[in-house]
Amino acid sequence: MSISDAELLPMTEASRRGLSRLAADAEAGHPTVLRRHAEPVAAVVSFHELERLAALERDLVDVALVLTRASTDSGRRRSLDDVIASAGFTRAQLEAMPEPS
Repeated sequence: MSISDAELLPMTEASRRGLSRLAADAEAGHPTVLRRHAEPVAAVVSFHELERLAALERDLVDVALVLTRASTDSGRRRSLDDVIASAGFTRAQLEAMPEPS
């Protein structure tokens, strides 16, 4: 899914269409971006798409950790805590981050 594929819909029109129709459209692969005063404020996507996006988010976090490790690898083995610190975080900060939904 691309944001450019989503239908842009003012909140008043979304209200007229109703939640059932917006959900059915999302299930059919037609996402909707809801706008208030021409600004995007929410999106209606299928649950399958939401799960796919959450998995991508987890994968990107993993890739970022691998790239950090690779970019700081001098051949000397380093602890995970050292790698995390080189990215400007502590283990406690990462553990306190909310799980991707």
